Amino acid sequence: MTDNAVPDFFRRLWRLPEAQQLRGRKSTLDVDTVVSTAVRLADAGGLEAATLPKVALELNVTAMSLYRHIGSKHELLQLMMDAASHIPTADTNASDWRTGLRLWALDLWGLYQDRPWLPRVPIYRAPSGPNQIAWLERGLAQLSQTSLGSKDKLSALTLLSGFVRQSALLHHELEEGREPEQNKADSERAYGAALYQVVTAERFPHVSAMLAAQALGEDPEHDDELDRDFTDGLELILDGLAAQIAAAAPRQ
Repeated sequence: MTDNAVPDFFRRLWRLPEAQQLRGRKSTLDVDTVVSTAVRLADAGGLEAATLPKVALELNVTAMSLYRHIGSKHELLQLMMDAASHIPTADTNASDWRTGLRLWALDLWGLYQDRPWLPRVPIYRAPSGPNQIAWLERGLAQLSQTSLGSKDKLSALTLLSGFVRQSALLHHELEEGREPEQNKADSERAYGAALYQVVTAERFPHVSAMLAAQALGEDPEHDDELDRDFTDGLELILDGLAAQIAAAAPRQ
């Protein structure tokens, strides 16, 4: 691939040299400055704190002047997402694919807990930046010793990453919706008790049975950042992937 074949967005994502400015005063801004400022604002105040006007105000420039460095408001979000998605540097070697993918998912969950604005970034395009590709590389490495084909490996990681992202988003949104000082278990129990008063076994037999079994709010010791809903769902996905891997293995 020649330099001319690299789209501007990829140049900015990978911090490749940009075309030289031929006229006018040289800009004091660059991609790193704009993106790092936006990430810092998002870390402090959420995604709504990192709009183009607020980034421009922080940098004491006009919002229009930012477009030369980030292309569009959608592109800024993608640049922020990649810049903020640092992969853990700790040793991630695992004895088997399942342990490796579990650690991969847990590390991604941890990233979303540290930066809850990240799963709120709309997905406008497939992962393209160096940090996102590093996550993909690490995930593929865990599956490298299985008999899955490349397409199935990619599908597995797409499913797993989507599950982690949605679980983190749901975790944060439910947390925001709870009453002050109310923990997750108490909130679920109150919800289940209220719903049980209006759900009838005749109309909703399966929901009624679930509520009667008091399945909600049953595990308060897991009311922490790594909640039970997430870990149970993760194991279900890994169980399904294990079945697919076993089916793909060569017959002896």
